[in-house]
Amino acid sequence: MWVKALDVLLKKMKDSGFDFSRVRAISGSGQQHGSVYWRTGAKQTLNHLDPKQPLNIILQKCFSVRDSPVWMDSSTSEQCQCLEAAVGGAQNLADITGSRAYERFTGNQISKMYRLKPSEYSETERISLVSSFAASVFLGDYAPIDCSDGSGMNLMDICSKRWSRSCLNATAPQLTRRLGDPVPSTSVLGGISTYFVERYGFSKNCEVVAFTGDNPGSLAGMRLCEGDVAVSLGTSDTVFLWIKEPKPALEGHIFCNPVDFDAYMALICFKNGSFTRERIRDEFAEGSWDCFSSALRSTQMGNGGNIGMYFDVMEITPPVAGVHRFDAEGQKVAVFDPKVEIRALVEGQFLAKRLHAEKLGYKIIPGTRVLATGGASSNQDILQVLCDVFNAPVYTIDVMNSACLGCAYRALHGVVAEQSVSFSEALRMAPDPQLAVTPTPGAEEVYARMLQRFAELEAEILENKPE
Repeated sequence: MWVKALDVLLKKMKDSGFDFSRVRAISGSGQQHGSVYWRTGAKQTLNHLDPKQPLNIILQKCFSVRDSPVWMDSSTSEQCQCLEAAVGGAQNLADITGSRAYERFTGNQISKMYRLKPSEYSETERISLVSSFAASVFLGDYAPIDCSDGSGMNLMDICSKRWSRSCLNATAPQLTRRLGDPVPSTSVLGGISTYFVERYGFSKNCEVVAFTGDNPGSLAGMRLCEGDVAVSLGTSDTVFLWIKEPKPALEGHIFCNPVDFDAYMALICFKNGSFTRERIRDEFAEGSWDCFSSALRSTQMGNGGNIGMYFDVMEITPPVAGVHRFDAEGQKVAVFDPKVEIRALVEGQFLAKRLHAEKLGYKIIPGTRVLATGGASSNQDILQVLCDVFNAPVYTIDVMNSACLGCAYRALHGVVAEQSVSFSEALRMAPDPQLAVTPTPGAEEVYARMLQRFAELEAEILENKPE
């Protein structure tokens, strides 16, 4: 399906008159945690692609497993438990790979494949991520896995940027040769396959820059810098962080940074995002965003000491469900006044984001920016609370398909990265995000105290939650 989609896409571009000869370099992003199993002999097929035939015809017999496991597959709990036990526990695994064992992560999917389909595994010559699979097609050879996407497999030592021997041994035999060596995400892998030169008119000088995952691609698309935090306010809220000194934990993920080999990115997902905000709007603001915003403007920072945590569905970070309200004395209450309820929701959501970001090693430094995107980023009053909680200016970015845009940026950077040109320097002509709000005077003091209380209350909820 993926190969056929590429055929369709390139044909549409050619038919529309797109001039492939002007493409200087190409990169891309692939859905994280998916894997592709190349059958023995597929390398020879990649090396000799016939430009007279579409890719899906040429490659249809190149896969030992026809259906790729993807991030939605959560059937590997047994493999996760075995991996954590083999390396001394969940925290040790997080210290090595940046994440505790996750069912969707590729290492655990490979382990399941080896145990349940041993013949298919033995027929496999190479295992690619979705990103390196796509790069392989353009390269006409097996493309290495880049460090950023590779760090989302529960297999890579994020400090050494090499595969972890203990993780490989716990996963499947002879895995090193099937994975190949990981490479920096800025690597130029080589020239584009002659197939694309002859069939579509690409320049023979077009270079293929390592492809990466969709989340690392989004970090590049949003052009984060050191100290920045990006907050996507959608159905689920997602926090992207650029960090230098990571602190892997049992929550969230630490990946290698896709644009700076010496840095890292962290990712935290919160399930209770816009749907929860909409529920509170409907129940306490007459279904009106104007009333919702008015409530935020008419209540003070810190909400009089009232704190709320709203988990309409089981949250990922922290793993808790239910609504928890506390008054200024720390006593649980059943409900707040409507305006207090609205501020408690928004402050609580952003306090949680800052708390768990700092647990992973995030630090607010001079020049820190919060980059906001997603539906709720159009609400100035919500952004003001975000700004005050993080005590940093908030900028808005109108980026559709940020992972795709990030790969165009990475292709541009890749051709100059070996000359020690930084990502930000290579992208100096790209449009800048727009300043939306700046911190309210006194916000730092108010939310420093509130963050400590929030952390204590969250710990109390976790300690008392039913098994």
